Amino acid sequence: MSKTGYASVNGARLYYEEDGEGEPLLLLHAGVADSRMWDAQFGEFAQGFRTIRFDLRGFGMSQMSSGEFCNYEDVAGLLDVLQIERARLLGWSFGGLIALDFALAYPDRVSALVLGAPSVSGTEPSQRIKAFWAAEEKAFDEGDLEAATELNLRLWVDGPEREAGEVDAGVRALVGVMQQEIFEMEIPDDIEERELEPPAAGRLAEIRVPTLVVVGSLDLEEKVAQSKEIAGQVVDGRCVRIDGAAHMVNMEKSEEFNRIVSDFFRVE
Repeated sequence: MSKTGYASVNGARLYYEEDGEGEPLLLLHAGVADSRMWDAQFGEFAQGFRTIRFDLRGFGMSQMSSGEFCNYEDVAGLLDVLQIERARLLGWSFGGLIALDFALAYPDRVSALVLGAPSVSGTEPSQRIKAFWAAEEKAFDEGDLEAATELNLRLWVDGPEREAGEVDAGVRALVGVMQQEIFEMEIPDDIEERELEPPAAGRLAEIRVPTLVVVGSLDLEEKVAQSKEIAGQVVDGRCVRIDGAAHMVNMEKSEEFNRIVSDFFRVE
């Protein structure tokens, strides 16, 4: 039976769900989504693990609180509330960045990593991503949340090689709902995010747990390249490319993704 609730973590109330028994597995969502992006994984992985998914503060059902915060410290705080000392982490994109930061800050609390097209703290973004951020900010500042959402869908769901009509309509619709709700969330004026120091860039060789990096063949070419680099820099890493999907591989190719991750967990 799935359990839902709110955990008081570092001054915030974080919404979470958990199901299953066994070794803990924590799911960290992408920056264009919330914990609903794991709908095709949550029940599946709960058959073999104590599986937890949650909304980062400022996403889904977790409101952004005032003051200073740190995402990887929120991960530590949530695990403390749930009385989990050590877990496997599955992080996607921005969630992958948080997973890497957490693994560097708390190496003894991570037993394995699965990273989906992850970002890396301290890495310079590509010119394409900088241009996207500028266009997104312009649309947001003009109050055109639909346009800002569509920009995200084009880049992160469609990918650079496809038109919207070539993508599963359900996947596109759900990501659109999640992203627009992020834009609509009320954000206090006095927030300040504290980041990992020194950042993960240049430190990935410190990560010594089994690590699987997954990326879609239709994702941004810089994301594909970065995923391969990450797998090569950690001590025990490998990269798997899934054909026919862009950035949101776990949603587009859920059965294939679930099988690959399950196989990795069986042998790592």
